[in-house]
Amino acid sequence: MHALTAAAFFLFPLSAFLFSQSIGGDTLTPEQPLADGQTLVSANGSFALGFFSPVDSSNRYVGIWYNKIPNQTVVWVANRQTPISDPTSSLSITAAGDLVIINKNSSIVWSSGSSGLTSAVAQILESGNFVVRESTSNSNDPTSSVIAWQSFDHPTDTSLPGMKSGGNLTSGVNYNYTAWTSPSDPSPSKYLMALDLHGDPQLILWSGSSRIWRSGPWNGLRFSGIPEMETYSLFTFDFIKEKDSAYYIFNVRDPSVISRLVLSSTGVGQRLIWLEESQSWHVFWSAPKDPCDSFSPCGPFGICDINNSPLCRCMQGFEPKSPSNWALRDGTDGCVRKTKLDCTNGTDGFVTVSGVKLPDTSSSTVDMSLNLDQCRAMCLKNCSCTAYATANISGSGSGCIMWTSNLSDVRDYSSNGQDLYLRLAAADLGSLSTARKRGIAAITVGSIVGIPLLSLLGYCAWKRKNKKNKERRKKGVISQFSNNVERSWEEKDFELPSYDLSTIEAATDNFSIENKLGEGGFGPVFKGRLDEGEDIAVKRLSKTSVQGADELKNEVMLIAKLQHRNLVRLLGYCIEAEERMLIYEYMSNKSLDALLFDKSKSTSPLNWRTRCNIILGIARGLLYLHQDSRFRIIHRDLKASNILLDNNMNPKISDFGMARIFGGDETEANTRRVVGTYGYMSPEYAMDGIFSMKSDVFSFGVLVLEIISGKKNRGVYTSNPHENLLAFAWSLWEEGNALQLVDESMNCSYPLSEASKCIQIGLLCVQERPEDRPIMSSVVLMLGSETCHLPHPKQPGFVAMRGPPDSSSSKQDSVPVNEMSITILEGR
Repeated sequence: MHALTAAAFFLFPLSAFLFSQSIGGDTLTPEQPLADGQTLVSANGSFALGFFSPVDSSNRYVGIWYNKIPNQTVVWVANRQTPISDPTSSLSITAAGDLVIINKNSSIVWSSGSSGLTSAVAQILESGNFVVRESTSNSNDPTSSVIAWQSFDHPTDTSLPGMKSGGNLTSGVNYNYTAWTSPSDPSPSKYLMALDLHGDPQLILWSGSSRIWRSGPWNGLRFSGIPEMETYSLFTFDFIKEKDSAYYIFNVRDPSVISRLVLSSTGVGQRLIWLEESQSWHVFWSAPKDPCDSFSPCGPFGICDINNSPLCRCMQGFEPKSPSNWALRDGTDGCVRKTKLDCTNGTDGFVTVSGVKLPDTSSSTVDMSLNLDQCRAMCLKNCSCTAYATANISGSGSGCIMWTSNLSDVRDYSSNGQDLYLRLAAADLGSLSTARKRGIAAITVGSIVGIPLLSLLGYCAWKRKNKKNKERRKKGVISQFSNNVERSWEEKDFELPSYDLSTIEAATDNFSIENKLGEGGFGPVFKGRLDEGEDIAVKRLSKTSVQGADELKNEVMLIAKLQHRNLVRLLGYCIEAEERMLIYEYMSNKSLDALLFDKSKSTSPLNWRTRCNIILGIARGLLYLHQDSRFRIIHRDLKASNILLDNNMNPKISDFGMARIFGGDETEANTRRVVGTYGYMSPEYAMDGIFSMKSDVFSFGVLVLEIISGKKNRGVYTSNPHENLLAFAWSLWEEGNALQLVDESMNCSYPLSEASKCIQIGLLCVQERPEDRPIMSSVVLMLGSETCHLPHPKQPGFVAMRGPPDSSSSKQDSVPVNEMSITILEGR
């Protein structure tokens, strides 16, 4: 710590500096220390360095924060363990390159340590990195200089693009991230995120000495436990692994996008993106995000599946170690083998556990020279080997991971999981093989003998069933159906409050006509008020609605498991006698279409800012359904009447009767029963029954153009293309007159650039080819960024068909209802 006493020499009176917020540049020199009240600002103004006080605290710290973001967001703190209580301190650098913070008593509060330079300066870079370098090096290109010290090597709670996460086992250097104790105290808390270098490296989130989350190993494309990383087109990821070291680095493809990875004071890792539109940080990703994200909730040889109840199941060939605890849904004890392995006779084999997060790799071994077959052979030779997997899944795959201990922290993924090859005793493999052989034999014999007979019987049964269904529809007889529905509803565990019929009757004044809000194909909707004073909307299944019951049940099973501020909240249900009802929160401003298309009203609450907030809210709700919820959900009926508005005009997506869950590796599906609403359906869905996330994106794009214009899209079947909103918007865009699309009621009181951007985003979403449309994470980013570059849209999908629909091949039944509606299009 030589020359530290000399630093006091630089503490000349502060009054000369307090008149300016900046010392006029990005560089700190030995001749000019940084006083409290002054800042260094990076060359293009992205980051600032100076003294600050956290919220609700008078302590002073030296830190780095985003200079252009109004809400001060600190990304690095120097003296996080030694706060300063007086405002007369300064930050200095000695000629030898030692950064020091000195208080009013000339005592050193914090020091970076000597860098051993002969003439040093410190500079804040555009990347947010604060570096110590030789003063003689090129200040315009500090990356070409020898960096003697940098803040990127000493992270606090935040990782910025270009920062390392990892370390070196030989040198002992670690790039770990420690959360603040609280928003008012940046001192290190018990929460730590670090790259564990043992075995196959993986990110671990610690709470003291306990692991609470892990990323899984890097598999060449992503971390095994973060399968959604493959969809992150906004970022690039690099993983550098050498003999005794490993580092993980992320970067942002678009330099205008502001993103950071932070470990919150509550122990949650979050990837955040700054949205210029809402002037707020958007949570792009977080962990742990659900019970299966916690470390090993199902114990050794257990698999956690967030889509199942209970969450835990044992791997094949295993059974619960503690059946009593397992029955109480406590799976932490895990599972044990049914049959011991028999290594000496070489009869053990392997079963594939598909689509999972690979087990904890901290004690695994990795050999990148082996292929998968060699890996299997190596595992069989090792009597302690319990499983193996491919180390790098990119390309044709390469490398070998082997486990010689219990397999813990395994979870099932609906998509982008990996294959794990589990070692089993011959007895377990044999019983499986026998069962499969018997099943195949039975199918083969049955097929040869029974096909002609089954065909005849099937035709006769179909004829009888068809005749009976026609008679039931004519007579309105559905008692058999009601009984079946009641049994199927009772078998479901919806994890929702159940209301008594008497309670709902009292709340709705016995379903009085004055409380009726509307009616659709499923039945009427009533407004009600519970005894506690809470307003509700009651969706009541009509006794004559056969089709509506399926959708009502589908809606319960889906929305009961979803929680997002932009999705309508299901409060409970009522199943009593022949009644089937859903109870929702009441939306005082009704549906979007009621306000958007009602030209009879002299005034409208839909000013430009409200419309923008509605568009962004719908986008966030749809992003949650597609990417961030427990399931990947395709809504299939997104339209203005299914967007409800609360008393603050916040939008909430409703009506999940037509929604579908995507599982496994599904990216699209095909159906013979096309459901939805003309004008909102994408061409590939309306014509061929193919639906995907991109078909929802198309519907969202139609909504955006409707919200901007105040005009309703008339569908893809109009004879005059200019009667179609999409065609009209496209022609204006091509002519350079896109702003003519904006609702005349705005009276030009809107930002022109913002309106043009929203129109462009709407057109990008309704492009004819699904692969050209953006995903919703990109849409949310485009809506929130002022500088994000938008591609030029291609022709919308408004030319899918010409002329009105043929009544012989399709039927539309669209009935608006209490801010909810159901539209049914029966297949061709």
